[in-house]
Amino acid sequence: MPTYTAYTTLPGKAPAEELGAALETLTPVPTGVGVFEIEDGSGLWEVGAYFIEAPDETALALLAAAFDARPFSVSELPETDWVAKVKRELAPVTAGRFFLYGSHDADKVPPDAVPLLIEAAMAFGTGHHGTTQGCLRAFDALLSAGQAQGPVLDVGCGTAVLAMAAARVFDTTVVASDIDPVAVDVAEANLAANGMAGQVICVEATGLDHPEIAGAGPFGVIFANILKGPLIDLAPAITAALAPQGHVILSGLLNEQASEVINAYADAGLSVVARDEIGEWTTLTLKMP
Repeated sequence: MPTYTAYTTLPGKAPAEELGAALETLTPVPTGVGVFEIEDGSGLWEVGAYFIEAPDETALALLAAAFDARPFSVSELPETDWVAKVKRELAPVTAGRFFLYGSHDADKVPPDAVPLLIEAAMAFGTGHHGTTQGCLRAFDALLSAGQAQGPVLDVGCGTAVLAMAAARVFDTTVVASDIDPVAVDVAEANLAANGMAGQVICVEATGLDHPEIAGAGPFGVIFANILKGPLIDLAPAITAALAPQGHVILSGLLNEQASEVINAYADAGLSVVARDEIGEWTTLTLKMP
């Protein structure tokens, strides 16, 4: 059975979400609709839909015009065994002592690794993205140097892979927060899948504004794998929540955005102790005096 895709871009979260909702009213009805921010600093959002029947391109053109979006690009996907494709492409990832894998690779976990089971279907943060790998590598480096301390906070946790990594190696309080309630549900599901239910406090929060976060700090390690804008905006709050000699591990940054973020945290009183680039993404480790 053929599958069709239609996608477009437009500026702004609100109009993108409205266009996504409008797509769901089309005939034929799409089997899925996605709305995502493009992580290049452009402010553009991508809106896409999947169909099992050829979509009405006239209706798509009218929607694009109504929402001031670019014309929809429509294409037919070749028939693919997606389960096999995911298993083939999402090979296990090693990041220092941490080993991230899907259940189909459970037999490949090294005996001396810290295992983290993350299924590809669970959301952004499978460990295959350079930002997640960078954070795990940075955390591993702190552990190896004996410089990591708890408690730990994972801001914008997504799948909570970073929080789980901390909970695997630390006997300390670990808090994972996300602005998206779906991400919080995913985080709790991942914890359960790893036999770690209850080991991480998962909360829905905007930034660091939650009593569970305030009550658990100050933090020895704070992860924030989000985007440049929120990282800069949160610099004062993250710094205020950090313990003396504590570390902040930041990612979600394109390489060319790193200097601006470094400056924001320098103004807040932190200094860079490590900078790692994986492809087009930068991870920063900063320290409180």
